[in-house]
Amino acid sequence: MNYTLMHKNIEVAEIEIDSATGIVSAIGAVKNAEHFPIGTVVNYGKDSGTPRRDWFNEWWLGRSIPPSRIGIKNALADMGVYSSKLLLEKCKGLSLSDQYWIRPFGSNETWDEVNFFTNDFAKDVGEILFGHAPDNPNAINLMSPDNTSVGWHRKRWFIVEGKRFLLKGGEGVFRQEPFNEVIASEIMRRLGVSHIDYSIVSEGGKAYSICENFVSVDTELIPAYHIIESHRKNDNDSKLAHLIHSCEALGMPNVEQDICKMIVVDYIIANTDRHNTNYGFIRNAETLEWQGFAPIFDSGSSLWYDTADVGSEVDCMPFREKHDDQIKLVKDFTWFDFEALSGIKGFIADTFINSPNIDSARARAIAGAVYNRAAIVAELAKGRSLYEIKGRSFRVKTFTAPQKKEPQSISEYIQNVKERRESGETKLPKPPIKKKSHERD
Repeated sequence: MNYTLMHKNIEVAEIEIDSATGIVSAIGAVKNAEHFPIGTVVNYGKDSGTPRRDWFNEWWLGRSIPPSRIGIKNALADMGVYSSKLLLEKCKGLSLSDQYWIRPFGSNETWDEVNFFTNDFAKDVGEILFGHAPDNPNAINLMSPDNTSVGWHRKRWFIVEGKRFLLKGGEGVFRQEPFNEVIASEIMRRLGVSHIDYSIVSEGGKAYSICENFVSVDTELIPAYHIIESHRKNDNDSKLAHLIHSCEALGMPNVEQDICKMIVVDYIIANTDRHNTNYGFIRNAETLEWQGFAPIFDSGSSLWYDTADVGSEVDCMPFREKHDDQIKLVKDFTWFDFEALSGIKGFIADTFINSPNIDSARARAIAGAVYNRAAIVAELAKGRSLYEIKGRSFRVKTFTAPQKKEPQSISEYIQNVKERRESGETKLPKPPIKKKSHERD
């Protein structure tokens, strides 16, 4: 089928999609090369300015739900499609992460009429992805941003008071990822690192993380992967240097400190999944003006979420394979304030007490390991080397177990959001940065 690739209301190019496979089979007349997705156009040599269909397909198909998504096989069967790639056409390729979409030839539709930022969308796909069978299999509405939600965890979008929120689950024995998001965002809040705030809600006896969409009607998230792929790598450049040089070539100077702050946070929380589509940059979709490094999001695969060996060394991404090697890339720690993390162990305990899968011993072990890794960063900030620091035991303050309290349900969360909106409050309430009452030296 023939379409026009659109960027909001800007016509970018004519494309043809094989509806049997979901693959873009041809790229026709280019109408605005400047608005092609980052990393899909050759920018060197005699072919500079020419879109490559293989690169474009990597971008296009990369918008679809991956085959690794939990429960996707059964969900696709319920939706009556054999591949998640086919869902892209069903929602016109629309996403809540950027402003690209496809308009059928002969259609007069505008972005204002079809986008998910200001228009309602169907709940059917989200319900099915969460394991709920459709009421009427013959009347499923596939016009949903859940078609373009990447990642392997269960997730779905919904609307509260005009705002778009993402609900995301945990997997495995501990189902720890939602709690990790809350802990990671609190650590970043205390350190003054730009990030997305998360809360915990429950549904069907399971915990989920929830956050508000940070992409607006005028902006879009460009994953670092596409920035990296947009320019040829110099043989002598490290992965980090290549990313920085690619950003500079696109008109984004001074991004190194933000990237290094992410490296430090990932070291503290022992993040194992900061791949190059798990962080990125924000730009204006119409002017293409870059606004800088995106707030840090998606930090759930951390805090030894999939192992009983809390405190062990874990693999990392994206610049090195081990955290001890990756943290060495950071040259400036002047922004790091160890004292701001006072009481973080109590916060971790308060957070995990709501999980039925994490006992107090595991919560204490995680709290101690986080403190220890933060203390190592504090020593690095003083100019000491990892060789000098490693093996040293940092004193971990003890704390008494907090009282268990039930997490709020989704309906309660929605009601709280409505009440905050009505009162004029736009931010989620945050605990003060101070020592918990149940903590002692």
